[in-house]
Amino acid sequence: MADKTITKTNLPSNYALRRFASLIDLIGSVDNPTPLVRIEKLMPANSFDLYLKLEWFNPFGSIKDRTALFLLKGMEQRGELEGKELVEPTSGNTGIALAGLAALMGKKLTVTIPEGIPEEKKLLLRMLGAEVWPASDDLCPVDHPRDGAIALAHSLVNSQNGRNQYAMPNQYDNWDNVKAHYETTGPEIWRQTEGQIKYFFAGFGTCGTISGVGRYLKERNPEIQVVAIEPQKGHRLPGLKNLQESKQPSILDRSVIDRVVRVNDNSAYATTLRCFREAGLIVGPSTGAIVHAAIEYGNDKQGLAVAISPDSGFKYTSFFADFLGEEGKPVV
Repeated sequence: MADKTITKTNLPSNYALRRFASLIDLIGSVDNPTPLVRIEKLMPANSFDLYLKLEWFNPFGSIKDRTALFLLKGMEQRGELEGKELVEPTSGNTGIALAGLAALMGKKLTVTIPEGIPEEKKLLLRMLGAEVWPASDDLCPVDHPRDGAIALAHSLVNSQNGRNQYAMPNQYDNWDNVKAHYETTGPEIWRQTEGQIKYFFAGFGTCGTISGVGRYLKERNPEIQVVAIEPQKGHRLPGLKNLQESKQPSILDRSVIDRVVRVNDNSAYATTLRCFREAGLIVGPSTGAIVHAAIEYGNDKQGLAVAISPDSGFKYTSFFADFLGEEGKPVV
């Protein structure tokens, strides 16, 4: 019997056809941008036009897909990954993206996570094969009480065997994080708004987004207002950081920020609910905080504003259950 040769059809990625040769090709880029959607219903009549950049359309569900890809690409180019396992502190989204990419690369990933992370995120991390180490806030100095996961990750890397075993992307101090948004998110927003953007809103987290996008937009038009959103101390808004209780990431570029707006949990969750019920947007609570800040800031202002929606609400159902009563009304 003659041998049969199997011919495989390897079609290249074609963004126009929405055809992808690799899952990695789905991650937002200038040629394949995440959607920009107007949310008119939530905005007062005397406010600017607000568009949300829906980053949960990335394949692993958040804006951190961009960060994780650039972090790993940079490490690979520098030869830092060979023979090493990955370890990274995360509030969930970067870890999920790294876990997905690590699975594609055949790499083992350990993530350290802070207290209070939604169970949904922990489960997703484990489903993707990551080893999950919860970290107590007691690991940190008094002036940085929310950085226990970061301290634990560094202790693993700096242990006697850790230097030979682990490579840490280090999203808080790695400028590839900023590069990801300078080269993709910023140019996408500029092109999608046809250069008409006047206001940009993003949260304080690792600060890669606001630093990279802010720098790109300011280079195109120095008059664009860049607004950072900071949660209250002791907040329950995963992905966002209050920089009075957490160490400021070294990659934060404050020179591109025009104003910081602080948002409390109740306002963030109430606006998240409005996004669900008035705009049909299933977003996470950090989006609620960012949109709330944009609504307040936009009063009596004209023009076009863009706000980042970092992730969807599917990873926060347990948090929403605490916020929403059995009758569908918020519990204050």
